Amino acid sequence: MASSFFALFDDIASLLDDIASMTKVASGKTAGVLGDDLALNAEQVSGVRAERELPVVWAVAKGSLVNKAILVPAALIIAALEGWLEARGFAIPLILPLLMLGGAYLCFEGAEKLAHKFLHKAEAVEHHDMLAQVVADPSMDLLAFEQEKIKGAIRTDFVLSAEIIVISLGTVAEKAFATQLGVLTAISLVMTVGVYGLVGGIVKLDDLGLHLIRPSAGAFSRSLGRFVLAFAPKLMKALSVIGTAAMFLVGGGILAHGIGPLHHAIEALSAGALSWLWSSLLNGLTGILAGALLVGGLSALSFLRNKRHTPTV
Repeated sequence: MASSFFALFDDIASLLDDIASMTKVASGKTAGVLGDDLALNAEQVSGVRAERELPVVWAVAKGSLVNKAILVPAALIIAALEGWLEARGFAIPLILPLLMLGGAYLCFEGAEKLAHKFLHKAEAVEHHDMLAQVVADPSMDLLAFEQEKIKGAIRTDFVLSAEIIVISLGTVAEKAFATQLGVLTAISLVMTVGVYGLVGGIVKLDDLGLHLIRPSAGAFSRSLGRFVLAFAPKLMKALSVIGTAAMFLVGGGILAHGIGPLHHAIEALSAGALSWLWSSLLNGLTGILAGALLVGGLSALSFLRNKRHTPTV
């Protein structure tokens, strides 16, 4: 009886140790996506009233947990089905097409954002002024505005979470089911807490600066507060640029990885010194081209549809 108990305890300890070590490996492989996730979500949840920033971040964080609660079992089921089909002679990829669909969505989002910024400047300025008016006017109902922000951030998080889950699953593909489940669960929790904890801190930098420059504060505190207040908007602007670039880098990387000849071509062109830089640039270029094609194609379809339904007098 006692020996059975200790054997079970030893198995549990071994499983936990395996999960911990594999989680560390998976965290290293998904670190780049974590940076992209941070930049994208910090930019997505910006622009709401100061007192509503943390509630919005918390709402997106809860949505992210729901995303992962859907993605983890879905990834395990799809991976098991893919393995089952392969064992019976049907090598049908199931996860990769879904991941490429998400990559295409990220490229489309990035290209659409750039199109609105550079090709529809008047509309972009008008939209920005409208958002500023909504945030500044205390009589305005911000519920719809906040909900739109939250939904957009959760949609983006879903794609990035899917990539994190798939990359993590790849590191434990040969492990037992319990280890796979433990690693994916641990990664999901660590990534969610890490990303949205940092996002919450970033969006509250301006409040920290105001606290530091209070009249009762010392000279050093006030100087630090002024620096934080000057730095915070620059950081948010930088994160907006980084977030857009991340859409192309992540989305283009997913698409390139899923297209064999393109992936091998990028690997060949990226060989040698600074291979990571060339690889990132080529993945980003792939994302920009894919996004431009998607935006152009959808715009053309929209134009044709409107033209087709235009009533004739």
